[in-house]
Amino acid sequence: MEEILLKNKKHGIRTLLLFSFLELVAIVGCIALGIAAESGVLGSNETLGIVGSIVCGVLMCVLWIPLVGLRVLKPQEALALTLFGKYIGTLKGEGFYAVNPFCVAVNPAAMTKLNQSGDVNKAQAANADGELKLSLNVPDKKISLKIMTLNNNRQKINDCLGNPVEIGIAVMWRVVDTAKAVFNVDNYKEYLSLQCDSALRHVVRIYPYDVAPGVDTTGDGIADDGSLRGSSEIVASRIRDEIQARVNEAGIEIIEARITYLAYAPEIAAVMLQRQQASAIIDARKMIVDGAVGMVEMALERLNGGNLVHLDEERKAAMVSNLLVVLCGNHDAQPIVNTGSLY
Repeated sequence: MEEILLKNKKHGIRTLLLFSFLELVAIVGCIALGIAAESGVLGSNETLGIVGSIVCGVLMCVLWIPLVGLRVLKPQEALALTLFGKYIGTLKGEGFYAVNPFCVAVNPAAMTKLNQSGDVNKAQAANADGELKLSLNVPDKKISLKIMTLNNNRQKINDCLGNPVEIGIAVMWRVVDTAKAVFNVDNYKEYLSLQCDSALRHVVRIYPYDVAPGVDTTGDGIADDGSLRGSSEIVASRIRDEIQARVNEAGIEIIEARITYLAYAPEIAAVMLQRQQASAIIDARKMIVDGAVGMVEMALERLNGGNLVHLDEERKAAMVSNLLVVLCGNHDAQPIVNTGSLY
């Protein structure tokens, strides 16, 4: 299905004025002929007056029909029109249009409300006091061409290591082909939401939540450092490309996709937190030990270089042990002073 743009239809004002004038003329003519017939002004032309009244009455009943084909569009709006079931074209852009009065606007997603900007339920409106009041919910068949943001619900998905994570995305999208959006899929809004969920699951299962050894996320057969937490830009780009490939047939353009929420699932969040804490403690201890060994080496070199103290191997081992205990301990050292002999 290819989109057909209807051009040269912006003559709504001219059509409105013309047929309104003709309708007014028909009404005035009908009234005038009726008064003339009753007053006997027509005389022998009474039959002509009756025929004229019938013609004016028929015109009064017919001339309003072209006014049904008047359409008003605001910027970034479109109407997909069908005539007796056949797609005849799309109106795009702001203006006052006049089309065939028997044309019908089609938008299967007119009543579909998603969790997104610019697509809220208008069936309820708040008054000045903050109370809700019901209004007539008339489906609007206009198709919005604006950029919209779809914020899908958070999903629980297993990453490539089998760990359940919760993730949410925001997708910026817009309709670029109204014919495909209306006729190629049953409901393009629901179709987009479903494809976003499917693409998100497919991409998330490729990556681990955090950097893990031996994981290939690019498909080149070489392990890399890709992860959901550390490669958010790359993951978002892959999600966007995946969604775009799935919604091309629906006439939708995916402008951007962003991760809005990412966390371990509640059932393993505490365990993973302990794991992260243990990893941080190990890294910190490693840094402390490396620093302590360097300080001990420096102390021994200074003592030997200055010929201040001559220590045998046993005394050096005892000194190294004491220094490491002092430097690597969690608490301040409490030395015990030996006032007697060292031997």
